[in-house]
Amino acid sequence: MAGLEACTLTKAALIILLLPGSWEECGHISLSAPIVRLGDPITASCIISQNCSFLDPEPQILWKLGAQQQPGGSQQRLPDGTQKSTITLAHLNHSQAFLSCCLRWGNSLQVLDQAELRAGHPPAVPSNLSCFMNLMTNSLTCQWEPGPDTHLPTNFTLKSFKSRSNCQTQEDSIPDCVPEEGQSSCSIPRKHLLLYQNMVIQVEAENALGTSLSPKLCLDPMDVVKLEPPTLWAVAPRQPGCLWLHWEPWKPSLFMDQECELRLRPQRGEANWTQVATLPSNILQHELCGLPPATAYALQMRCIRSHLPGHWSRWSPSLELRTAEPAPIVRLDTWWRHRQLDPRTKGVQLFWKPTPLKEYSGQIQGYLLSWRPSGQAETALPLCNTTDLNCTFCLPSEAQEVTLVAYNTAGTSHPTLIPVDFLESIGPSLTRLQATARDPHSLWVHWEPPSPRPQGYLIEWGLGPPSPSSSNKSWKMEFDENITGTLLQENIRPFQLYEITVTPLYQGTGGPSKQIYAYSQEMAPSCAPRLHLKHIGKTWAQLEWVPEPPELGKSPLTHYTIFWTNLQDQSSSTILNASSRGFVLHDLKPASLYHVHLMAASQAGTTNSTGLTLMTLALGESELYIFLGLSGLLVLSICLCRTAWVYCSPSRKNPLWPSVPDPAHSSLGSWVPTIMAEETFQLPSLWDPGMPTITKITVLEEEEKKPGPWESGDSSETCGLPTLVQAYVLQGDPRAVSTQSQPQSGTSDQVLYGQVLGSPTSPEPGHYLRCDSTQPLLGGLTPSPKSYENLWFQTSPLGTPVPPPQSQENDCVFGPLVDFPLLQGLQVHGVEELESF
Repeated sequence: MAGLEACTLTKAALIILLLPGSWEECGHISLSAPIVRLGDPITASCIISQNCSFLDPEPQILWKLGAQQQPGGSQQRLPDGTQKSTITLAHLNHSQAFLSCCLRWGNSLQVLDQAELRAGHPPAVPSNLSCFMNLMTNSLTCQWEPGPDTHLPTNFTLKSFKSRSNCQTQEDSIPDCVPEEGQSSCSIPRKHLLLYQNMVIQVEAENALGTSLSPKLCLDPMDVVKLEPPTLWAVAPRQPGCLWLHWEPWKPSLFMDQECELRLRPQRGEANWTQVATLPSNILQHELCGLPPATAYALQMRCIRSHLPGHWSRWSPSLELRTAEPAPIVRLDTWWRHRQLDPRTKGVQLFWKPTPLKEYSGQIQGYLLSWRPSGQAETALPLCNTTDLNCTFCLPSEAQEVTLVAYNTAGTSHPTLIPVDFLESIGPSLTRLQATARDPHSLWVHWEPPSPRPQGYLIEWGLGPPSPSSSNKSWKMEFDENITGTLLQENIRPFQLYEITVTPLYQGTGGPSKQIYAYSQEMAPSCAPRLHLKHIGKTWAQLEWVPEPPELGKSPLTHYTIFWTNLQDQSSSTILNASSRGFVLHDLKPASLYHVHLMAASQAGTTNSTGLTLMTLALGESELYIFLGLSGLLVLSICLCRTAWVYCSPSRKNPLWPSVPDPAHSSLGSWVPTIMAEETFQLPSLWDPGMPTITKITVLEEEEKKPGPWESGDSSETCGLPTLVQAYVLQGDPRAVSTQSQPQSGTSDQVLYGQVLGSPTSPEPGHYLRCDSTQPLLGGLTPSPKSYENLWFQTSPLGTPVPPPQSQENDCVFGPLVDFPLLQGLQVHGVEELESF
């Protein structure tokens, strides 16, 4: 197998495997149809011959459409030993593509065969078939519209037949006319035509998917004759606003009666064609009038046979003409001013301005100023011939009449007569004159007319000083005697100073002129006043400034704005009237640096002054002491007020002194053991050794207490009780359970205490002494009573308890210990160090 090579062929190509000494055909593609409609399915099969001995016994056949591999092929072995693969493409959406049959050879695909697939549409029916007899080529030319693209090679054929009786029957056929490729027209030569006889003509379109025929066209070749357009010539116009043209018909059609159409279009802009006339061919010239003068036009003409069927010729090539220029149709407004030409000669400077009287008033090429001597009316001598709008001259003394005309190639305007006396100004002047800027390019001039009212006004304006005067001035005249103002828009530029002169016009002369200066647009102030520091203190600074003088062209000030900023970039500002001359800054910090600047504002804009930096004065030593003292007093007052408020408010006092439960009003005071109906409540002996220890009695130092106004009258009974043993206990009836709700600890102003009195060696039962007190108990598990809340265990020399003084317990209530069941097992300790009871 050495030297094996595969080759790819084109349409109906085969892959030829080059073997040593032999050629083998290995594969072939068969198509169900080589050309199908676009989007229709197509089936292809590929058969591999069994002679390809170098292939695998079961080779795998693959399909590719273009460069894309196509799945879905089915493969089988035929009885003769060949391999066959079939694939169906459901929708062929390519107008042209190549389908390849391939085998996998190593890591690549080897093409065995390749077929071209074509898809498209059947030809559409040709439409708009028309024919005309071309006398120049002496042939019948027909044209049509082929319709949409079929994506397939399509052939068109022009078929024609001779016919009689209105094309109902077809007789001899005429040779087919095949147009050139890509053309949709064809010409039948004169030799195949029969003039003055009907013909049947139609177009046939054909491609691989079908054939279509256009509707039949029945005609006589002489009924569709189409002439060639005439040739146009220009003739010089006879008067302004007119065009004069001449034409020559096509020579082969000179024997025919024709009628022609003429159309024109202005050259400027994108105007449309306008048909202006229908002319017989025997009149070979025509004049168009009523057109705007000095306007260029393009003209075209076409012709057709008169009173016979046929087609219009093509439009002739355009002929460009221009209407004649009229003589100037203007009114010349004039004005003069006396000028001193030299010390001995006084001249006159005449000004004029043309005012068009029509839309098309003619182009002015120059002005002619002339004079006539007295007695010689026909003789005119020139004074000036210029293109300017003014002329300076010295009028001869024998001059009787001065005239001014505007001229061009078509003629001159009506002459304007100039009075030869050139009188000096007489009559009253304006009483008031004002000028304001409407926008950067216009000025409004307003005046109050004098009495009597003039016939009109002359308004002159030009750049004011320091610009040169007179030569570049503009002017205009207003001939309405009731007018009191006019808008100047010619030669006005922004930010310029203009000198405006208004002169009233009287019969034959003018009154005294009045002048005013105005800016077309005012500017912002050029600079703001400079700030000066007048006085300064620790927390204030006084500033002053001198306003700038008014300037021409500068808008007047409307207000000032003063700004000051410290080193921490904290800024403040205030707005002042334009008449302000100074300002005082308040609320400044002592020994601080500030930057101050002034902004001047007008309607045209703003401008800033140069900055001023200042520093406030520092505080003195005595002021510092006073400030610190006042600050200390303020802090002390706040602390005292806070302390008093906390002390006097119960809600603030309890968090400082913890609230101790009231044993006299707690639930323990109403507690008693449960007593059954069959049981008898027996109190154990106080000295029962089996009784558990309840509490520990702590002996404290005694403190005397004076009797209060609420002390009971019988104090001997109360205060003569034994006082050897003292403790805090609860009180209540052991045989009755209290059902009353007890107040919460810390909510009652009065706390009741119980004192147990007695001796551990005395056979008599113990007693308790209940005392009323307003002092709250201390918190904790083992509160320590105050010295005035307990009595000393005292004994007399005889060993009997010594009663305390009457003033020591002034709010005591005596009662037996049986009221407190828990105190019946009370044991007293720590009395060994005391004297005997």
